[in-house]
Amino acid sequence: MKTPSLEFATVLRKTAKRLEDGADYNWCHMGRCNCGHIAQTVTSLSPAKIHEMALLKAGDWRDQSIEHCTTTGYTIDHIIDTILAFGLTRQDLAHIERLSDNRVLNKMEVNRRIHLDYRKREDVIHYMRTWANLIEETLLESVNILEPVFSDKKSKQTGTLKETVLV
Repeated sequence: MKTPSLEFATVLRKTAKRLEDGADYNWCHMGRCNCGHIAQTVTSLSPAKIHEMALLKAGDWRDQSIEHCTTTGYTIDHIIDTILAFGLTRQDLAHIERLSDNRVLNKMEVNRRIHLDYRKREDVIHYMRTWANLIEETLLESVNILEPVFSDKKSKQTGTLKETVLV
């Protein structure tokens, strides 16, 4: 990812939840595959509409993300732009489609990673949740938390914000 974002972690979790709750999944359908489900989450378009838009251009999501161009006028490129706006790269889209990002895979148990199938709903759900966890961990590591300063002094609340005032 170019820029990890909490917003995209949320997209991954929403997508995984929708899949877990029984949303139609079909890796051979451009609107119901791995990237198709991400596209549904970020655009609110139906799987049929996404599929229709994707078929105007040759290739699967991996091919289309590699050949992505903002000036072609293809509607699938607008969907890809919408997904990329969450801080992803075109390579990330290829990884979503094949569940192949080594950073995500390395966070999985070895046995799960070895038997991962990019066309299997349960594996897609697990991959998306693992990636969301990785994004959140990365964001937490980047936060600079100051050590608390302890004092024997009293503190009080003022206004609607809780602030410590030394008395």
